[in-house]
Amino acid sequence: MPSPRTDKSELETVEPIGARVLIRKDEDKKQTKTGIHLPDKIEIPTLTGRVVAISAQVASDENYPIRKYDRILFNPKHSIPVDFEGDNRLFVVPVEDVVAVFRKGKE
Repeated sequence: MPSPRTDKSELETVEPIGARVLIRKDEDKKQTKTGIHLPDKIEIPTLTGRVVAISAQVASDENYPIRKYDRILFNPKHSIPVDFEGDNRLFVVPVEDVVAVFRKGKE
């Protein structure tokens, strides 16, 4: 009888530890704002993404107003890629490298 840990029907998740968040990086741009199409070998690095998961430490710290599904701007220097999906767009990012959160709402 297989153990519950090896049961393929269970979904595997990634939970960041410490002062980190898990983000799904936005697609790299293939076209400039002025409409110029870029060759596949040249891409403008994208520094935005959506928060997929937040560590317990970040969630409980009121100094970090980051929530799941927020769109963020981040510095990718210390980002760690997560080999979890085929497209490799998941990254664990130290919360210090999150430089902005995009918000919609009243001023």
